[in-house]
Amino acid sequence: MPASSFLLAFLLTAAAPALSAPTAIDAPVLPSSDGPERSASLTGTVLDRSGQPVEGVLVTAGPRATVTDSRGAFRLYGLPAGEIGVTVTGLSIKPVTQTLTLENGKAHTLQLTIEESVRELAGVTVAAKAATFAPEVDGTTLTAGKKNEIIQLDKLNANLVMNSSRQVFAKVPGVTVWESDGSGQQINVATRGLSPNRSWEFNTRQNGMDISSDPFGYPEAYYNPPLEAVERIQIIRGGGSLQYGPQFGGLLNYEIKRGPRDKKLEFETSNTVGNNGLVSSFNSLGGTTGKVNYYGYFQQRLGGAWRDNSEFNVRNAHANATFQATEKLRIGAEISHMSYVIQQPGGLTDEQFHRGELRSSARGRNWFSTPWTIPAFTADYQFSERTRLSLKTFGLLGERNSIGFTGAVNVPDAVNPATGLQANRQIDRDRYRNLGSELRLLTDYGLLGQQHTLAAGVRVAGAHLRRQQQGRGDTGSGFNLDLQAPRFGRELHFSTRNYAAFAENIFRLGSRLTVTPGLRLEVIDNEGRGYLSLNADGSENRIEQNSRRQVLLYGAGTEYRVTEQTSLYANYSRAFRPVTYADLTPPATTDVIDPNLRDSNGFNAEVGYRGTWGNVLSFDVDAFWLNYNDRIGTLRQPVPGGTAGQTQQLRTNIGTSVHKGVEAYVELDLIHAFTGDFSLPHFDVYASTALVDARYTELRTATLAGSNIQEGDLKNNRVEYAPKYTHRFGGTFAHRGFSATAQLTRVAGVFADANNTLAPNAAATTGRVPGYSVTDISATYRFAKRFTLRGGINNVFDKNYFTRRAGGYPGPGLLPADGRTWFATVGVKL
Repeated sequence: MPASSFLLAFLLTAAAPALSAPTAIDAPVLPSSDGPERSASLTGTVLDRSGQPVEGVLVTAGPRATVTDSRGAFRLYGLPAGEIGVTVTGLSIKPVTQTLTLENGKAHTLQLTIEESVRELAGVTVAAKAATFAPEVDGTTLTAGKKNEIIQLDKLNANLVMNSSRQVFAKVPGVTVWESDGSGQQINVATRGLSPNRSWEFNTRQNGMDISSDPFGYPEAYYNPPLEAVERIQIIRGGGSLQYGPQFGGLLNYEIKRGPRDKKLEFETSNTVGNNGLVSSFNSLGGTTGKVNYYGYFQQRLGGAWRDNSEFNVRNAHANATFQATEKLRIGAEISHMSYVIQQPGGLTDEQFHRGELRSSARGRNWFSTPWTIPAFTADYQFSERTRLSLKTFGLLGERNSIGFTGAVNVPDAVNPATGLQANRQIDRDRYRNLGSELRLLTDYGLLGQQHTLAAGVRVAGAHLRRQQQGRGDTGSGFNLDLQAPRFGRELHFSTRNYAAFAENIFRLGSRLTVTPGLRLEVIDNEGRGYLSLNADGSENRIEQNSRRQVLLYGAGTEYRVTEQTSLYANYSRAFRPVTYADLTPPATTDVIDPNLRDSNGFNAEVGYRGTWGNVLSFDVDAFWLNYNDRIGTLRQPVPGGTAGQTQQLRTNIGTSVHKGVEAYVELDLIHAFTGDFSLPHFDVYASTALVDARYTELRTATLAGSNIQEGDLKNNRVEYAPKYTHRFGGTFAHRGFSATAQLTRVAGVFADANNTLAPNAAATTGRVPGYSVTDISATYRFAKRFTLRGGINNVFDKNYFTRRAGGYPGPGLLPADGRTWFATVGVKL
């Protein structure tokens, strides 16, 4: 394949000088033939007096500044040669300054130590904010010129036990949330008017590795780590497509905690109770012994949820360990496992909702389970301070299992008239077996008088799905996947093979301006085979579908540092959403899949201004434009060569949507802004808002009217589940070990279908979803360095609202959000 060969050749050519670079610290960069180097770079770490990394403090060197990451690390580029002072500042710490001399063309390293201990700071107001922006190089990821956010989970006052998405993502402007899972197990989020369904418009990862069923065939994220175990969440909007591939939403990456570096053994337990029988226990062990760092946790959460018929029992376990084999080589292994059984209460009709019967349920026999296991192996090799190679190999053994009555909400659970017993339930089962590997290179190099950064990599992955549906289950009411018939009514096998290569480069043009172009080539092979249904004589209605293609993505970002702590940024990146397994599966044997079916494609574009001011103000304001072309849907068409009036459904590309709007986040530390006295308590107020206009510019329709096919176009209709506005306002009071947060969320009404239907149908699957407002409060108190008390009330004013209508599981019907709930947690760290 010529395009693939070209990109691989480019990658190897770019990597070659990096792999042969000198390994000594402060090794000089060879001058280019165009003239001498005119800048230097500085990398380093900030530690406390016990050697523990310090996160979230500001490091300033001349005209450049950045914030340390979770490992205490920082990188600064484009620094002028000569003597320069490097200063570490942050709330609740004493400033530290060290002077060093920078030489042209050299990559310098520095270790800075603050006087305070991280553990001592646990009892005072911490310096780092809950939401920050990533530095231009974050691990092996380039974020310069991209819209991005970092959420620090331990800085939040939020209901992490129940994975409260509207609290966790509060300071990420424009995040829409589906609140339809009372167990808190599923996280359904999206931005910019995209669908929140199981976060499938995000490329969802854990520690940089795939966790969804299959990003290229079935991108639904059935698994999410418990947020009590997450150190930070990394979000990169559409520009993330160049380094991570699909989807239009960009990257959503959960980073799991690691063991402390200054203790051989640390034990933490966090135990929670709440209403509706909620009981949760989270327990972890971690530490560092010699060259081995390790961490593991076990969480169990069970209860009855807010609605009737909503039992859940969730178990999560994880273990990771890294071994510093040599000064340059670090290897690691990790495994995550989740198992749960959730009772699903089904949907409601609009009449039930308006009568206030939100806690009622017409389904007492519906259950859902997705056991999930993710093993992984990693290796990092540090060729020099400027060059790093990272290898991640990961797998997935998972299932999606459901049993229940799948009829419309306005149809009672079926009863067998011959026996008077409830009829057999339907069993649907998916089994996932995936394996993949990604190799990434990050290197700094000198060119034309400046230092630049290259990130490049390759990926190989394969996935297999065995889908069995329409199985005959038992007539009982418990969770039971035993088949009561010899065969499933449908059985399909899908496989995906994916090969990819990418390269992205930060070019530094002076000390303030960066330009970051990049490209990515995806080679995708989807195959499907099996039988769609069984005939009365037992014969199979078989299908076989194949889809092979190449996708080339490209884009560029730029960032201009206006001041030491603020910058203008802009980005344009191509994006795509692959043809999924559902697109390759005809709903009926008479339906047809277009042999020329194409991946949805388009682009994200954004321009914004972000930064901080005086340690009291943080902000990020941007405008965006998202084009989503070749959206896939179904059209009615005449059967070629058939009789008059004979029609069939065709699955094909039917239209385009355009999403445009403004996103804004601002947070102000009021007391310190007016007094300048940082010994006083904090009172941070924030606003996170998005205005979105998402409409179809073309959406072809073809329906049957009598014996004729009537064609239409839903042009100018609003995209379903794309609110005109999403506002979140809040404030946090913090002093020493105590902090409390109050938050108001306001979301506009949306349409549940592309026809923009206003009046609900009898099954409650179409119709407008009204806007809503909801208030949450939560608080944390840390004392005696080891103890933590947390608590909160979600939906304080017990508002009645819903965020989605479902055509199938976990409905069908209208799915109400939870009313008022509370939780209380006691934590101990030893």
